[in-house]
Amino acid sequence: MANLLYRLGRFSYQRRRLVAAIWTFVLVLLGVGALTLGGQTANTFSIPGTESQRALDALAKDLPAASGASATVVVKAPAGKTLADPTVKAAVGTTVAKVNQLPEVVGAVDPFTSKAISPDGATGLISVQFAKPADELAKTSTEAYDHVKALSTGDLQVVPGGQVVGGPPEIGSTEVIGVAIAAVVLVVTFGSLVAAGMTLLTALIGVLAGMAGLFLVTSVVDVSSTAPILALMLGLAVGIDYALFISSRHRTQLAAGMDEEESVARATATAGSAVLFAGATVVIALAGLSLVGVPFLTAMGLAAAATVLTAVLVALTLLPAMLGFVGRRVLPRKIRKTAATPATEGFGFRWARLVTRFRILIVAVGIIGLGVLSIPTQDMRLALPDGASAAAGTNQRVAYDLAAAAFGPGSNGPLVVVVKSDSAATAGGLVEQVMAKSKGLKDVVAVTPGPGSTDGSTRLVSVIPASGPASEQTADLVKDLRTAVHPLASGDASISITGNTAVGVDVSNKLTSALPTYLLVVIGLSFLLLLLAFRSVLVPLKATLGFLLTIGATFGITVGVFQKGWGASLLGVDSPGPLVSFLPIIMLGVLFGLAMDYEVFIVSRVREEFVHGKHATEATIAGVGHGARVVTAAALIMAAVFAGFILVDDPIIKTIGFGLTIGVLIDAFVVRMTLVPAVLTLLGDRAWFFPKWLDRITPKVDIEGENLRTSTPKPADKDLVSVD
Repeated sequence: MANLLYRLGRFSYQRRRLVAAIWTFVLVLLGVGALTLGGQTANTFSIPGTESQRALDALAKDLPAASGASATVVVKAPAGKTLADPTVKAAVGTTVAKVNQLPEVVGAVDPFTSKAISPDGATGLISVQFAKPADELAKTSTEAYDHVKALSTGDLQVVPGGQVVGGPPEIGSTEVIGVAIAAVVLVVTFGSLVAAGMTLLTALIGVLAGMAGLFLVTSVVDVSSTAPILALMLGLAVGIDYALFISSRHRTQLAAGMDEEESVARATATAGSAVLFAGATVVIALAGLSLVGVPFLTAMGLAAAATVLTAVLVALTLLPAMLGFVGRRVLPRKIRKTAATPATEGFGFRWARLVTRFRILIVAVGIIGLGVLSIPTQDMRLALPDGASAAAGTNQRVAYDLAAAAFGPGSNGPLVVVVKSDSAATAGGLVEQVMAKSKGLKDVVAVTPGPGSTDGSTRLVSVIPASGPASEQTADLVKDLRTAVHPLASGDASISITGNTAVGVDVSNKLTSALPTYLLVVIGLSFLLLLLAFRSVLVPLKATLGFLLTIGATFGITVGVFQKGWGASLLGVDSPGPLVSFLPIIMLGVLFGLAMDYEVFIVSRVREEFVHGKHATEATIAGVGHGARVVTAAALIMAAVFAGFILVDDPIIKTIGFGLTIGVLIDAFVVRMTLVPAVLTLLGDRAWFFPKWLDRITPKVDIEGENLRTSTPKPADKDLVSVD
């Protein structure tokens, strides 16, 4: 591996103009393709094969008018009046007429006709039915619906609500804050504007290429609206980190007097090997999301994995070329004037000695502390986001709050019972039985018959829960309702529960049940990859156990803030509630990959020192000492990039950004830079034990560049620390 990457680094350095031209061509090609052929992202969540989704698919054939997106416009009379007042009623009629004229709307029902008026007569609901599902509606249609709020007058407040309101989350100026912080960290770390700018530029090129490719494939594949944000998060973070790791090794070698070309090739061979293995673990973790069998999650994982893979390719090819362009300017000016800089011991060495000295105490305190932070995880609740979790002041949130205050929270998420039979008479009889059974269930406040197909063979029943769509009580109601009405079907008849709320419950249940399989496969594959890289059984095992501590503490803190509301207002969260259904599996995949990044960065250097003759403890101190500055900078950069997304209003992105920020900080500073060296010191030489029978059947990849050093020794190949 090291020899192959050595040749790649040397080639990229020698043919730097060609490499730069190729990447420029690829970037332009992808950019043009994205602008001319790119489609739209989807903002819906579904899982084929679930009862709720099967029912929706059947409705598309049997009752097309009910299979499209549904929405609700909330109208409220001014204080002291009701909707029945002449001027207010006229305003309601005008609003209904205007909504009926909106593009792709097949019908809007007057609240006086549907009897959807609150007991006090002040609030009403206009039911709106669209011709297509929400993710298939044209942007002009959703924007026109969103602008219905402009119909508000002194006689009537009009607020559009439902799944059609609010488009996909957008990338705004807040994310630039994370990039700006990353730039500052790079300047401080490198002490050189050229080095910092080059590292940031290569990361941005990788992100632009990855994002352009992602938007290009939206023309042929459905991509979740959250996928570009996740891809951007990871692309920026790992792109900067990978470039930082290779550049730092190159700078250390240059400062020690090594030839520029040789230094670039060796940095690509050694640090590049760590980058390749670290990137591989991230890609495995993200691509493994496809094992869950959820289309939007598969697209999200593969999009992010492709962006990470692009970042790896940029770091191994374009970065060596750019290092050739900048030459010794990658070093601070004062160091360029000296022939070589003697090795010095910085804070990383002092920290490593402290950790190894008090290793037993540190391991005990670390495990207990992270265990305590993990306690809230047992209370984690999952659901898809609804109006209650939308940002305060948005149409979706205002409409939800008005409807909840007037009709109860459950009015925002009715359950739909689909009754189907070959006989219209049988279907009608089943509707009566379904209504009778539903009214007797706990947490049901209203049951009303809905529309039916032309031949009467397909009929709908609306069940209004007392609790909100994302509540635990409503999830229980879905289960109880299915238990109550399914036995009523016999012969050719079928009864299914669907609607946005039921879809959300099914998505949550599916993702929760898929977690164990996902963990087993991804962690198993990554364990084998680390075993191959480090030729040790205990080191990969330690890495995996350390990740479990990281993820437990991260989930615990995230649950405490976003679900329990501890300090939530500081992050702009005014309505704590369940975490979004796919958050755990996304965070597991992303954080596992990133955790292995730092594991490879630190432990590869420890093993490099060990295989070259140092005692296990001294190798640990040297490895952590050499890597501490780079890993610290990398973790701060990654956390800064993720933290920039906490400022986004979208609750999904905000939660993911917060969770990844906390997870990176815990894993890098508590687990990898503290617990890992303490445990390695406790294990001693046993950490690197590898059974002979396993050694014989395991390919040798030489991640430390051992063969490279023995074949072409150089005077500068002595123990060095970063001069930055």
